[in-house]
Amino acid sequence: MRRSAFTLIELLVVIAIIAILIGLLLPAVQKVRESAARLKCQNNIKQLSLATHNYESAYLVYPPSMLAPVGSTFAGNNGSWGIHGRILAEIEQANALVQVNLEAAWDQPPNSTSGVPVTRIPTFLCPSEVNDVVRTKSGVPFVYPHTYGFNCGTWFVWDPATGRGGDGVFHPNARYGPTAISDGLSNTLMIAEVKAFTPYTRNMTAAPPLAPPTDPAGALAFVQSQILAAPDRKLGPTPNDNTGHTEWPDGRVHHTGFTTTLAPNTKAVVTVGGGQYDADVNSRQEGSSLAVPTCAAITARSYHTGLVNVGLMDGSVRSVRNSIDLGTWRALGTRAGNEVVADY
Repeated sequence: MRRSAFTLIELLVVIAIIAILIGLLLPAVQKVRESAARLKCQNNIKQLSLATHNYESAYLVYPPSMLAPVGSTFAGNNGSWGIHGRILAEIEQANALVQVNLEAAWDQPPNSTSGVPVTRIPTFLCPSEVNDVVRTKSGVPFVYPHTYGFNCGTWFVWDPATGRGGDGVFHPNARYGPTAISDGLSNTLMIAEVKAFTPYTRNMTAAPPLAPPTDPAGALAFVQSQILAAPDRKLGPTPNDNTGHTEWPDGRVHHTGFTTTLAPNTKAVVTVGGGQYDADVNSRQEGSSLAVPTCAAITARSYHTGLVNVGLMDGSVRSVRNSIDLGTWRALGTRAGNEVVADY
């Protein structure tokens, strides 16, 4: 009795067909996953935008990026919490809020021992973030990262000698309400995506230029030169060496802010110690100098292809392409620049 069976050629044909079908299916699955992640990210931004407006309703001003001394410096490394900490109650994290003192350093007792800084808060994290892990210090959990920065303006952020702030909505000690946003709430950025564990440099000893070039190529070259000029480097071969946007409680611009010096996802690649890093720069940590101003190129970045998600001051959320005109991007970053924002 003969038994029917596949020949070797038939088996190979079937395997080839299955392989082709899998090859066709995987991109579709990945596209669906990315679409879902992008929608979740936009929802997170929406929640943060609403929380910031609820804060304004309660206090009649938007939260400052942090509170920092004018004409003096912090006694330690940090002095007060940033916006993420100030809106905890508005994103249903009141239990975390009652455990901390927002006007005391987050990295010192009792705040540091409360467990709040190492708490993973889902609303602070884009689902596409590849480094959704706690940052450690000496092998011990230290603080959790985040992926949403608040608009600290074009480049100049704050002058510690005079207390003058930059042209964004958020800077140290800011007390702006909606009427201060004369460019219009729908034409002004509130939030943009950033990447956790971003390489950066900081703490120049001399004052930086207070304005970057206006053309994209010149701006990129300028930022790269400023990154290399800053002596204090937070970059290296392991994630914990690259500590930008790893401290959601911290109000400094390189942790919980962004600026519009460069267009979204612009790669400011520098070579340091034989390694290449797509880096940010903060000329001086807010609260660490008596005289050196804080100027920063903290670029909006995401893992979404070709774009970043942003929230505007009117509470709306949209996606901005990497190809946006730099002048338009910078105009969206100012609160009162009187620019005409073209369609983007």
